[in-house]
Amino acid sequence: MNSAWIRSSLNHFDWQQFGTAALNSILYIVIILVISRVAYWLIIYLLQRTLLDHKGKKILDERKANTMFSLLRSMSFYLITFTAILHTLKHIFNFDTGTLLASASVLGVALGFGSQSLVKDIIGGFFILFEDQFSVGDYIQTGQFAGVVEETGIRATHLRDWGGELHIIPNGSITAVTNFSRGKMRALVDILVPYDEDLDRAMKVMHSVCETVSTEFGDKIIDPPAVQGVIQFGERNAVLRVIGFTQPNEQWSLERELRRQIHSAFLKEGIRTPQQNIFMSDPLKRDKEKT
Repeated sequence: MNSAWIRSSLNHFDWQQFGTAALNSILYIVIILVISRVAYWLIIYLLQRTLLDHKGKKILDERKANTMFSLLRSMSFYLITFTAILHTLKHIFNFDTGTLLASASVLGVALGFGSQSLVKDIIGGFFILFEDQFSVGDYIQTGQFAGVVEETGIRATHLRDWGGELHIIPNGSITAVTNFSRGKMRALVDILVPYDEDLDRAMKVMHSVCETVSTEFGDKIIDPPAVQGVIQFGERNAVLRVIGFTQPNEQWSLERELRRQIHSAFLKEGIRTPQQNIFMSDPLKRDKEKT
């Protein structure tokens, strides 16, 4: 009985009309996807020309322009995706747009109570932009994560740390930020010199190195590095300190260059630096000495 009814239904089913409707729906979805993709790339192109084009007149500085571009790109993606889904559902299921939007509003309110973290992330993203806490390209630390800001989206911030790892942090969880890319940055180098060396001579050599490095770094330096003098007496060595101030993100390279050139200058002038105790570095020799 049931099999006969199924065969009768299949025989009377208008397969041609079904195929035509399915083909029309597929073509409509493809067209919507193509239009959405073209619209998205057109918006990205206009944003690039407006915010990032170095040839034209820029309305913001580079880092703020990159941040605005990142945020607007994220918002455009979500808006175009939602619009495409809305039109697709309307065509396939013949929904009324007003009814669907009203239902979506009610559903959004219902989900809002259960997804407070999402709302918190979005609000946090707007406050980060409004207060200019950091921009794309800044080196920041928030919580246990630190790195260069690659993207600031409407929901999350992307940090790339020195090891290459990408940290995706929800904006709502960013409660405190340390920004290493605002204002002048301090470069600090401590040099250990044995007590039996002439400290005045060592400081004179370090001062000469500071002048050389200041010339090499040029406009990257705000306040030239200078020898502060003896800042501490250790168990076997005196500690001499050099301090300078640089443009953002240049302090580490200045510190490395100061260490390298001070070491080379000390070797050239015959000024000794602390040597690691051989008995502490080689357990076998240390044990033999004890026996």
